[in-house]
Amino acid sequence: MTRIPEDDRDIMEKAMYLPMVLIILNRDITVIENSPFKLKQPYLDLIEETMKEIQRELAEVKLYMKKNKLQVIETKRDDAFTLYRFIYKGYEENHNYFNPRIRNKVQELMEAYLLKKHLSR
Repeated sequence: MTRIPEDDRDIMEKAMYLPMVLIILNRDITVIENSPFKLKQPYLDLIEETMKEIQRELAEVKLYMKKNKLQVIETKRDDAFTLYRFIYKGYEENHNYFNPRIRNKVQELMEAYLLKKHLSR
């Protein structure tokens, strides 16, 4: 049973997931730059604008966490699970995440950000 309210837990999870999305998008930029695409710039522009939006949101998440004394610390990782320590206003909880679940959530976030950017044009 967790003492962390759902809204705060969602923000703490964003603090886990958004940096992962940025890492993947950075790698994708490298792949596109080294690819044989004839017109690379539209893809690069889309990814870079998406990254800027994610960075803005991550900054808001970090500010909220600092104001509300929240922390997320990765404590252990193996092939199947990653263990995080959530610190919520002095309380500590350990949360174990199944790595494929993390991957799926990161993919879901990437799709949402990229499609939102694409559909808003």
